[in-house]
Amino acid sequence: MNEKVENLLLEHMRAIRSDISRLADDMRVTRSEMTSLRQHMAGISTLQDQDHVDIASIKSRLERIEPRLDLVDDV
Repeated sequence: MNEKVENLLLEHMRAIRSDISRLADDMRVTRSEMTSLRQHMAGISTLQDQDHVDIASIKSRLERIEPRLDLVDDV
């Protein structure tokens, strides 16, 4: 009876070890995917910041050009 209990415990421990190994692998994949997402989001943020700079530059130029062309509304 004692040997059966030991074998059953070993069997369960092996199954647990296998499950933990699979979870560790899944965590590695998830970590890699998260790193990729963070890098992608950082790139998008950089592009967005550059767009804001470009828009501010265009606004500044329009503010100088409109009065020269008499396109300014007197509101």
